[in-house]
Amino acid sequence: QVQFVESGGGLVQPGGSLRLSCAASGSIFRIDTMGWYRQAPGKQRELVARITRRSGTTSMITYADPVKGRFTISRDNAKNTLYLQMNSLKPEDTALYYCNSLGNPYWGQGTQVTVSS
Repeated sequence: QVQFVESGGGLVQPGGSLRLSCAASGSIFRIDTMGWYRQAPGKQRELVARITRRSGTTSMITYADPVKGRFTISRDNAKNTLYLQMNSLKPEDTALYYCNSLGNPYWGQGTQVTVSS
């Protein structure tokens, strides 16, 4: 199974932006579905955004309602990397963010995002 290393988190003020990266240990070219997840203290891990490869260069993308219009997921198969652009961040976005491929039981360490003034 391909394993992932997340990076790009940090402390940001409300309204700010961050770009998370997820580097894979191998090729992601043949991985159909990848996603970003987050886990806030005392809560279960939840799906934030998912990208599913379709034919050619098209993809199907879904977002959790709380992040629609603010977050953008993308993938670069040549760099074996998944991204999450997060804009207009809110305190409720504070969480440990993970990436993974669908059905992969192995999880990385995540990257901490803290939104606070």
